[in-house]
Amino acid sequence: MSEILHGCLPDTEYFEATAQSGHRYGVWVTTPPGYADSTDPLPLIYVVDGNWAVGLTAPLIVTQADPYLTITPYIQVSVGYAGEEAAAWAHLRNRDLVPPGEPVSDEMVATVASARDTGAMTQEQADAYLAKLADTQADRFLDFLTNELHPGLQSRLRVSESGHGLFGYSYGGLFTLYAWLRAAAPFATFGAGTPGVASTDSQVFKLIEALPERSADAAPRLHVTLNESELLGGIPIYRTLARNVLSVVEELHGKGRSQDVSRALLHETHVTGLQASFLSYLKTCHAR
Repeated sequence: MSEILHGCLPDTEYFEATAQSGHRYGVWVTTPPGYADSTDPLPLIYVVDGNWAVGLTAPLIVTQADPYLTITPYIQVSVGYAGEEAAAWAHLRNRDLVPPGEPVSDEMVATVASARDTGAMTQEQADAYLAKLADTQADRFLDFLTNELHPGLQSRLRVSESGHGLFGYSYGGLFTLYAWLRAAAPFATFGAGTPGVASTDSQVFKLIEALPERSADAAPRLHVTLNESELLGGIPIYRTLARNVLSVVEELHGKGRSQDVSRALLHETHVTGLQASFLSYLKTCHAR
């Protein structure tokens, strides 16, 4: 890991880390109000898509001091891409956040082609986007978070033994769902905002089918959000995602996991839903 530098966000420091995979990541660590005056160990909440998400989610750490809420203190760890790769985060995330072997649906290919044809993507960007979806490595990225980054942060920060969380949105939500289905330690809570389940043949359905019977022990909590416009709006790929997420929830009910899963429907779009989804996760899974 590189030396920690002070960031431009309040109470946030930034450093870079090279994973055993050879991939390099940028990491933003945001501490809560009163952290410097306390000696208490705190849980970490990891947020993926750091290049996009840190500016929208890290400021919400002040909710711990909101007298109208009961958010337990936490340290936020936002993980994204470093250096020149930071500009390419929109397709690099496909490699890291999508489960290995995840099929690429015809609708996703058509959506990327439409973005290219309308000028929202260049041909080079469209090719890079689909190329990363052909070589997905969420298992390796999850190993980096749990086996490399987390132990390193334990040596740098006052980190509690339990209560850690993982949050992601869109493909980040798919990653969080994948991590929950793998019962990834050390996480006790998982926030999956509009999980990017783009195919009815998604690997998550196979993982749900393979879920063991629920034990009497406390299980990690999964919080799933969807946005109203995704369900009812005019963009086909978002309606597909919403239908598939509802199928995921239905299958989890069938597996007897409903008590481990909370759900919320937000009055947002796919773009504006990130911050609202994270706040919903905090209020649901990290209340005192």
